[in-house]
Amino acid sequence: MNSIRVTATAVVAVLALVSCGGEPITAVVYKSPTCGCCGKWIEHLKAAGLEVESHDVGNMSTIKARHEIPARLESCHTALIGGYIVEGHVPVADVKRLLEQKPDIVGLAVPGMPIGSPGMEGPNPVTYDVVAYRADGSTRTFATHHP
Repeated sequence: MNSIRVTATAVVAVLALVSCGGEPITAVVYKSPTCGCCGKWIEHLKAAGLEVESHDVGNMSTIKARHEIPARLESCHTALIGGYIVEGHVPVADVKRLLEQKPDIVGLAVPGMPIGSPGMEGPNPVTYDVVAYRADGSTRTFATHHP
């Protein structure tokens, strides 16, 4: 019975991440080839049903400059998902909410690399914010995550 429930939950999760056109959502992720936490964040996305196209980049500052990510919001990897920029260790639940609500923002960011965020699991997790930002540089808290 539990395997049926797990399978049903997985199917619902995948269906929830399918766009209106019936196509699965693809995350295009740019990361350093030597960053292990970026790979763990990619696995977090895949586990939730997103398709991931990963690109190893030698100089991440060029990606961040190309997408005009404010320096105060930068993290180790940058993703393009559903027309938004997703910077850093943003939980997939917040990505799903972003894609459902479609707010008038450029994207979401988890600045730095807070312990306890997806891909940064470890001892002594901290409270961290997911920040929504607009083209004019203004920000607001999109979500707060507690250990």
